[in-house]
Amino acid sequence: MKTVYLDNAATTPMDVEVIKVMQESMLTNFGNPSSTHQFGRKAKAVIETARKNIAKHFNVSSSEIIFTSSGTEANNLILYNAVLNLGVKRIITSKIEHHAVLHVVYYLQETYNIKVDFVNLNELGEVDLQDLEDKLTLSAEKTLVSLMMINNEIGNILPIDKISSLCKSNNALFHSDTVQAIGHYIIDLQKNPIDFITASAHKFHGPKGVGFAYFNKQHTVKPMLHGGNQEKGVRSSTENVHAILGMEKALKIAYTNLTKDLQQITEVKTYFINKLLDVNSQIAFNGLSSQLDKSSYTILNVRLPLKNNMLLFNLDLMGIAVSGGSACQSGSSKGSHVLTAILNEVEAKKTSVRFSFSKFTTKQDVDYALQKISSFLF
Repeated sequence: MKTVYLDNAATTPMDVEVIKVMQESMLTNFGNPSSTHQFGRKAKAVIETARKNIAKHFNVSSSEIIFTSSGTEANNLILYNAVLNLGVKRIITSKIEHHAVLHVVYYLQETYNIKVDFVNLNELGEVDLQDLEDKLTLSAEKTLVSLMMINNEIGNILPIDKISSLCKSNNALFHSDTVQAIGHYIIDLQKNPIDFITASAHKFHGPKGVGFAYFNKQHTVKPMLHGGNQEKGVRSSTENVHAILGMEKALKIAYTNLTKDLQQITEVKTYFINKLLDVNSQIAFNGLSSQLDKSSYTILNVRLPLKNNMLLFNLDLMGIAVSGGSACQSGSSKGSHVLTAILNEVEAKKTSVRFSFSKFTTKQDVDYALQKISSFLF
C-alpha cells in the first residue's frame, strides 16, 4: 500500500545527514560532558561548539542558548522563570496558543495567582493589535506577553516586529513559542528583539527529545530541575550530546537550503490549494492558512463542507497521515481549542484537517491524497 506523510507539523522525518552525524557521535562522544578527563572534555567541547553554531543563526551569544529536552520544556522553563524569578505578575496571551504554553499559564494562574489576559482575535485567528496595546497600557504590573510566531494548527504568522515593538514601548517582556518557525524562517533577534524563544529539533528534520530555550542575556535564569548544575546551572541533567549535534546539523541544513526548500514546499502547498478547490469549491481554509504571505508555507488547515468523524481513520487506512482539527478526529471530545476559539458553532462542527508539508513532500503525494479525499466529498 502506498503511504503518504502529510503531518510534518507534528514531526518531520529525520534527515539522513543528521542520522550520520548522530551515529558518529555515538561512537566517538561517549564521555560524560561533566567529567574532567579527556573523554568528558571532548564531549563538552562539541556541545559548546554546537551551541555557538546554533546561536549564530539567530544573531545571539552562545551563552543565551540553553539546551532542553523539547520545546515544551523550554516553554515551561521560560514561563516559570518569568513568574518565579523575573517578577511577572500578569501574562497576556491568546486562546489559540499551543498547550505547552496555555496549560502552563493556567497552572501559574492557579498556583501563583498570576493575572491572565487574553488578547482579542478575529475570525481568522489574527491578533487584535489595538486590543494588545490597550491591555499593555491598562496596568503598570510587570507583564509578559506570550504569543507564538507561527500557529501550529492554522499556520498564522504573527507580526513579530509589531508585537516586539509594542512590548518594548510598554516595558513588557516578550516570549514567543517559535517551534514551528525555527528552521523555516530567518529569526534575527537583534532586528526583532524578543526576550525568549523556543525550539524543538524534530520540527526541522532533527531528532526528537532535544530543543533549546533562548534567554536574552539581560535576564537571569534559575533552574526548574536541580541536581547536577549542567547547562550553566540552568538545567540539571546530563546533556544529550548526540541529539544536540543532530539538532545542530539539522539547523545548518535547514538554513543552508532555506530558499530552495521554501520555494519547493510553497509550490506543493499552492498546487494542493488549487486542486482542492477544483474538487469542491465549497471547501474553506481555516485561519490564514491559504494566504501564502500570511501563513507558514508548511501548514494548510482545510475545512470540509461536511462532518465526517471517521475521515482521519479512513485516510489512515489508505496510508495517508494527517491531523484533525475538530472533535472526534483529535481523540478529544472538546475538539480543537484553536478552531473553537475562532469559528462559529456551525463551522466548528464541520470536519477540519491539517495538512502539513516538508521538503520530502511531492506533488504525487498530494495527488494521491486528493484522490482519496475526493471519494468522501461526493
